[in-house]
Amino acid sequence: MVAVGLLVAAFLLVAGAIVSGAWLLVAVAAVVAVLFGAAATRITHSELMESRREAARDRAEQAWAYAQLDEERNAENRVHEAHLTRLMAASERTVSELEAALAAAHQRAADAIRARATEVARAEEAEADNLTLSARLEEADARAAEAIVRVAELEQELGVVRSELESARAQYRTARSA
Repeated sequence: MVAVGLLVAAFLLVAGAIVSGAWLLVAVAAVVAVLFGAAATRITHSELMESRREAARDRAEQAWAYAQLDEERNAENRVHEAHLTRLMAASERTVSELEAALAAAHQRAADAIRARATEVARAEEAEADNLTLSARLEEADARAAEAIVRVAELEQELGVVRSELESARAQYRTARSA
């Protein structure tokens, strides 16, 4: 604002001197105008340099802030990378464990198929044995029925023999007491 005011004052001074028509006054007005112009230039230059210094200071602060931000982001990236590395390692362990479990399951399935075939053969063998045993069971049932009938007959005979024994004892006691 001061520089603009000096330039306007110089213009008015020179214009007033030219209108007055005195060459000495025009010459003095011209020298003063040049001095005012130099002062205005110096003021403008000082303002320009100050604004450049402020801009440089702002850029330096921004660069420092960006460097700090970059440092923080790099640290975050390192932490994130470590986290992802741990996750990948855990995933690889899980995959390895699942592959081992799958191989074990395949082995168990093969073993189960072999065991089933063995059991089917045993079942067929047992069925054949069952037919043989069924025939033997029928024979044993028939013998058991005969044995039951014989036991019943023997129990009746035993009952008869006991009664006779009791009667003989009673006679013996009677004869002995007489």
